[in-house]
Amino acid sequence: MKLLTTTNRYYLILVLVLFALGTGVLYVGIQRALAEEVDEQLLFHRDYLRQRIRQAGALPSMTNPNELTISKSVRPPGLGDTLIYDPVERTLVPFRQVSFAVELHGQRYGLTLRKSLIETGDVLEVVLTVMLTVMGGLLGCLVLLNRWLSRWLWAPFYRTLDSLRGYRLQQPQALELPATPIDEFSELNQALAQLTQRVTADYQALKEFTENAAHETQTPLAIMQAQLEQLMQLPELPETAAQPVHELYRATRRLSRLHQALTLLSKIENRQFTEARPVQLDGLVRDKLGQLQEFLEAKQIEPELQVAAPLSVAMHPALADSLVSNLLQNAVKHNVPGGQLRIRLDAHALEIRNTGLPLDGDPTQLLGRFRKHNAASDSPGLGLSIAQQICGLYGGQLRYTFTPDGAWHTLRAQF
Repeated sequence: MKLLTTTNRYYLILVLVLFALGTGVLYVGIQRALAEEVDEQLLFHRDYLRQRIRQAGALPSMTNPNELTISKSVRPPGLGDTLIYDPVERTLVPFRQVSFAVELHGQRYGLTLRKSLIETGDVLEVVLTVMLTVMGGLLGCLVLLNRWLSRWLWAPFYRTLDSLRGYRLQQPQALELPATPIDEFSELNQALAQLTQRVTADYQALKEFTENAAHETQTPLAIMQAQLEQLMQLPELPETAAQPVHELYRATRRLSRLHQALTLLSKIENRQFTEARPVQLDGLVRDKLGQLQEFLEAKQIEPELQVAAPLSVAMHPALADSLVSNLLQNAVKHNVPGGQLRIRLDAHALEIRNTGLPLDGDPTQLLGRFRKHNAASDSPGLGLSIAQQICGLYGGQLRYTFTPDGAWHTLRAQF
């Protein structure tokens, strides 16, 4: 949930609570004010009748028995509420009444003045309707104004966020953040600018170190490998020295492959492969199978290729080549003589299944670095780790599963 939405939600809840409390207080206050006004009118009319009876020496006529009743039975004096049936409306009408006694010609009479509360209820309803409408409109205007102000105030933050999303470490330009008059956002922009400068400097230093290390290390390895190849071809090489030279040559080749794999992993993790274009993996698989034909024939493996739908993935061509090569070489190298190799492609995945030796433990551990099924293998154990990094770089996922029935090893690259 967005911060702006959360803030508006709490603000709206607070306003609604205050609005409800204010409405209740307003209702009770208006009701009390109207009730006090009715009581004042009844008491004023009572005093007026008493004075008139004393001056006229006669009781007033009862034109409306609902408003004035006169009887010889005297009720307890005071204010009260009552209900009187209205035959026209066929309903009980609330009245406020005051009872009092007067003495005329030695006879005591009880008088009761009443005033209908319907008009009071109508006035209360009108006043509440107007007030609720005004307060509701005010609440709506406050919410809209708050949302507009919040978006306007947070606009520099969203512009900064857009700039960060579009920034790439590989680009030579520095991160440019828009100026803002708000101090907090200005401090945030300054901190982000300083942070990206340090990250860019560290990235460039790491990139230069990787490139220099790759160059400076690969050159001696290539010289050593070439010299050993020449030494192995010498006819006068003693037999006692042939075996150590051959082992040294194998170790040099293994070290060269390890160096190349680690350099590639470093470049992938540093996102130095910025170019991306659609690559048809089904066509690339066919090419790689042709290149591995001799190895397949040596192990008497007949690959089965099934293309349910062409698979096109936007990635760097060199990484696509490395991904397919590592997966196929793994399937061929760890297959058994006369085994099976099944390759299936659809619009979203490349799946390679091969028979092999039984596997003990979790197969997903073989996706880690320097993990090998056969510890005696010359492989550096980085092929599947490189394939996993390539898949993750382009939003994909590499899964490794093992089926004991038939000893099937399955690698599925999902995009």
